[in-house]
Parts: sequence; C-alpha cells; structure tokens
Amino acid sequence: MSVIILGIESSCDDTSAAVIRDGILLSNVIASQKVHEEYGGVVPELASRAHQQNIVPVVDAALKRAGVDKCSLSAIAFTRGPGLLGSLLVGTSFAKGLSLGLRVPIVDVNHLHGHVLSHFIRKNENGEVPEYPFLCMLISGGNSQLILVRGYDDMEVLGQTIDDAAGEAFDKCAKVIGLPYPGGPHIDRLAAEGDPSRFKFAKPHIQGLDYSFSGLKTSFLYTLRDAVKKNPDFIEQNRNDLAASLQRTIIDILLGKLRKAVKQTGVRTVAIGGGVSANSGVRQAVADYCASAGLKAFIPERAFTTDNAAMVAIAGYYKYLSGDFCPYDAAPYARVMV
Repeated sequence: MSVIILGIESSCDDTSAAVIRDGILLSNVIASQKVHEEYGGVVPELASRAHQQNIVPVVDAALKRAGVDKCSLSAIAFTRGPGLLGSLLVGTSFAKGLSLGLRVPIVDVNHLHGHVLSHFIRKNENGEVPEYPFLCMLISGGNSQLILVRGYDDMEVLGQTIDDAAGEAFDKCAKVIGLPYPGGPHIDRLAAEGDPSRFKFAKPHIQGLDYSFSGLKTSFLYTLRDAVKKNPDFIEQNRNDLAASLQRTIIDILLGKLRKAVKQTGVRTVAIGGGVSANSGVRQAVADYCASAGLKAFIPERAFTTDNAAMVAIAGYYKYLSGDFCPYDAAPYARVMV
C-alpha cells in the first residue's frame, strides 16, 4: 500500500503544500506574499494573516495537481519550527484539524532539517540522492550552518553563525545600496555584471567552524560612508562592482569554513541548502570546489532552495516510515531546537 504524505510549510512568508507518494513528488504549490516588499522585510502579523487566507486554496491545489483525494492520505507533515510563531501557528493548527477530520497521524518537521533533506526529493524512481554520511552547508536568511548528516534523524551541527547569517548580510547590504527586498536575488543579478575584485571588505577570523557576517556588514557600510562623502553619486556609479565584491566576500567566507569541515570530517559528499543556495555565485563556487577536490556535490533545484512544502513532505515521509508521529498537544517553536 502506498504511503502518501501531505506536507505543509508556513514558517515565514510563503504558504506551501506538497504531496509525496512513496518518496516521489507529485505536487508542490507555493503562494508567495508580496505585501512585505514595501516594508523592506517580513511583517509577522501580515504574514500570519496571509497564511490564513492562502492555506486552504494552496492545500486544495496541491491535492488536485497530485491527483490525490484527501481521504487517501497516510499522514500530514507540517513545519513546527523554527520560524515566525504566528505563521507557524496557522500551519500547525490547520494540520491538526485536518488530521483529526481524516483520522490520520501528524508528523512534525524541523524547518532546517527539511532544507537538509530537500536533496531526497525525487520526481521519479531514477532520482539520485546523497549517501550517508554527507556534509550540508545550510545557508539562508536566518541561518548559516555546517551540518554532518549521518541519517534523516541523525544530524550534528558542526558550526553556525554567531551573529548575522549569510542571507542577512546580502539583504542588509543590498538595502544600503538602494535595492528592494529581498536583496539577495538583486545582488546576484548585479554581481554578474560587476568586478568582484574592485572592493575589499573585512573577513572574520573566527576559530573553528562557526560563521560571522556582522563584521562584513560593518565594513561594507564604512566603505560606502567614506566614499559617498567624497562623491555623492558613488553608489549609483559603482553598484554592480559593490554587488560583485560583496558576493565574492560572502562566498569566500562560506567556502573557507566548508573546506575546513571537509578536512576535519573526511566526508566525500557535500550538499548545500537554504535560500542562499539559489545564488548563482554560491552554486558555481561549491560545484567548482567539489570538482577540484574530487567530492560529490548535491546542489538543489532552485525551486527547493526557498521555503517549500516538498522538503517538509519528504522529511515527514521518513519520520512516518519510522513511526515517529507528533502528539496533538505539541506547540510550534520560534527558535532553533537542535
């Protein structure tokens, strides 16, 4: 008998639902929220209200595209955290209600684990997935981590950011040079036309495998402040080179720790995940590094880099197979739970 999992993701500003049958993706529907753009960042209250409006039509669309009747579901997987508490409450409450109505179990998923396990999403039987153990560099707006993955339920965080994450560095610096939110994709676009060696920004000297990006952000701001004093049109005249140099610096920081982690663990497979893994420069740099070091690289489709329910569904699928279900009194959590 087939195992059919409905996944629900509502941790931030995207409402998503996906259906997986026996590990094969049948549908993945995402409703993005444009309301936050004018504020330069996600407004939690507006996000939770939008989730309430979107979740029923998104789940309905996912089931219809998959050709699956809700009564055929084996379980419902949902993001329990980390994320915005109000947004998580919408997805959690909906999953519990649907579960009770259909009399099927619920499976809670750690959002970060979902990003790691996105590499196990397959569209057909021939899809290639990583072999354990592998090293995953998880890079997003709120998290930058190096994770040793020994199994779907056995992940060890080897290093993580001690302040800003890589995505925050992209977005905050992008805002300073007049780019709209989210700034990361705009930096990526402009960097393709700029000189990455034009400007030099500070790189942190953090021991071990932990990351830091706050110093880079400060260095970027000071560079602009001093330059604009001399030339008010400096940003407009150098925006592409600023973007390219910023992106190059962030990549250097990320890759420096990744190389060290590979050396320490001896793993031969490297994966990346999270929203920043959609960045063209990051993707190419990781691919080039793995090719030169003789490592197997897993770089996700861009559709699976941002918040999506397919990763929640695949994580829930493996938990379902192990009988790892969630009690109905489980509450969502806003902060990372290791």
